[in-house]
Amino acid sequence: MKKPDEELCPTVITDLTDLGQVYGVLKDAEAVIHTGAIPVAYSHPDEVTFQNNVTSTYNVLEAAGTLGIRRSAIASSESSYGIVFSKKGLEPEYVPIDEEHPQRPEDSYGLSKIVNEQTAKMINNRTGMSVVSLRLGNIITPNMYDMFPDFIHDPEQRKTILWSYIDARDAATAFRLAIENDNLGAIELNIAADDTSMDVSSDELMATAFPEVHDFREELHGYETLLSNKKAKTALDWQPVHQWRDYVKLK
Repeated sequence: MKKPDEELCPTVITDLTDLGQVYGVLKDAEAVIHTGAIPVAYSHPDEVTFQNNVTSTYNVLEAAGTLGIRRSAIASSESSYGIVFSKKGLEPEYVPIDEEHPQRPEDSYGLSKIVNEQTAKMINNRTGMSVVSLRLGNIITPNMYDMFPDFIHDPEQRKTILWSYIDARDAATAFRLAIENDNLGAIELNIAADDTSMDVSSDELMATAFPEVHDFREELHGYETLLSNKKAKTALDWQPVHQWRDYVKLK
């Protein structure tokens, strides 16, 4: 680990799997946003991913709650639904996927996110700290829009994430809003853009990539997201404002 090239705020290098260090770094904090984790399945041995992600999240929430911090948000993931890293070709039970959709991961990464959401509930039960678990879609930074022309017409690409995406700036806004309110309890929220990342209509995407899925909870008539963000909009008074079509020239 090293400090960022451009240090915009004070940086303290901390081992989040060491509870003592976490207590030390959080002792004067007013709120906590926790995004430190192994960010993907299969980049590390399964047990390493699970141990790192679960232990670090437990330590952050345990220390924050005990120190009397009232507001926190953690990075969960759409991967918890199980489709993203499925090796068996798991399909959604219905679309758009909302927070009530079954979570059926086959991998330790998705499982770690479910455990972390349960840890959030436990800490909230004990301390009353608000813990918002943001089930993030595919995070896109501005420079990544250059890649979009390579896949926006091919439904087979990105189908395991249901073609979802969220601009990093909109994700950051969701995190900020999540810690500005200490009355949210322990909740889970999908964070996705209002549209898919494709220049193919949502109904055509489903018909091409998931023809066996017929349970559509909303009418699909355009490019609307298949990872529902309605709960986040209501709970956080949040609205994503960055859409890929604003940054990509269509041929």
